[in-house]
Amino acid sequence: MDARLNYSAVPTAGKALKHFMSAGKAIGDLPLPAATQELVALRVSQINGCAACVDTHTKEAAAAGETLARLNLVAVWREATVLTEAERAALELAEEGTRVAAAGRGVSDAVWAYAAEHHDEEQLTALVILVAFMNAVNRLNVITRQPAGDYEPGRFH
Repeated sequence: MDARLNYSAVPTAGKALKHFMSAGKAIGDLPLPAATQELVALRVSQINGCAACVDTHTKEAAAAGETLARLNLVAVWREATVLTEAERAALELAEEGTRVAAAGRGVSDAVWAYAAEHHDEEQLTALVILVAFMNAVNRLNVITRQPAGDYEPGRFH
């Protein structure tokens, strides 16, 4: 598959995406465990069909020591026994936050309460920012058909 746009070759993209991606780097410093961040980024990307981001976050998580079992089970996290309750709460919030249009109601009070049981306000803020950021990145990549498979861990971090 060929990309519709090569962001690195378009000056307009370079100007805007430099700032956008710096926001992404700042998200990594937010008070949310790195493993949770990668699992959430991976799940949001799976839902949105963003192959480039699935490639990126699978490889980043593996390079950081995440197990294949946990990575392979993110898509079916409700049935997986390898995730913590805090990770489950984060994944459920990520799913509802990603599917806001489909649900027609945004994030439910029950899902928010479940996330709040396992995350303080700083972590909830980080989760919301991460979900919104990943949805935006997914759209940049899906719209322009960015290919997957050649990502090297550390490129964006």
